[in-house]
Amino acid sequence: MDNGDPYMGELVTAAHEELPPSKDRLPSGAKRDYTQALTTGKSARIAIKAKGRIRFIDAAELTAVEAKGNYVLLLQSSSSHMLRESISIIERKLTVHGFVRIHRSVLVNAATVEEIRPMASGEYVLRVRGGKEFTVTRTYKKNLQLLAQLWIGMDGFAAE
Repeated sequence: MDNGDPYMGELVTAAHEELPPSKDRLPSGAKRDYTQALTTGKSARIAIKAKGRIRFIDAAELTAVEAKGNYVLLLQSSSSHMLRESISIIERKLTVHGFVRIHRSVLVNAATVEEIRPMASGEYVLRVRGGKEFTVTRTYKKNLQLLAQLWIGMDGFAAE
């Protein structure tokens, strides 16, 4: 599975070293939020206003977030919700809760990633719980290292 891709080797190394989350790898502005989330232990809840009601969604229930113009689509296994917000602001808020940017318009919940497959183009296909697949572009493939920090059993992965 190496395919001569230096990032795949780095993923395996990061997983074996069990690197702790680093504030230095977070987008600018998220370091304060990261520290606050660690000290308070609070789970993120997102308020969505729809049909005269406000609904609260636990971020852990989301599989991914996709940019759709001036909105973001919050994807759950069985439903989705639109929120008027930029993907950059959502990224800053959700990075500390295990979300990783894999494309200029996609964030994924690291806990829901089921499979990553390299492609000949240097990009990757990432599948989340529920079967939805996303392309990890070359620009963001370095962020796969953030996913690898939480993986167990990478020995078999490195040998493929």
